[in-house]
Amino acid sequence: MEAFTPLPPHWTEKAVHAHQFCCPACGASNNESQAVWVNRRAPVYTHNHKRKWQEFYHCQCDAVWWAWSTDRPPSDLMRDSEASEEPWNL
Repeated sequence: MEAFTPLPPHWTEKAVHAHQFCCPACGASNNESQAVWVNRRAPVYTHNHKRKWQEFYHCQCDAVWWAWSTDRPPSDLMRDSEASEEPWNL
């Protein structure tokens, strides 16, 4: 499954909103997911006119959750100057 396919996979139908950026069932990080899908067809605009998307994760424990792209913690692989930039505004 490609994360950026236009149509949502069937497993996203049972997703719950995770208020912390991890699986609400087992606490696993998004990096431990068995599948990911980003809903790029329906961006939401924040108060400062930046876009954010729903990111759906199918966890290894079989739970399905989603969170906003803006809630994702910065990657350890990014330099500090890159962490403040939105990678979704390409």
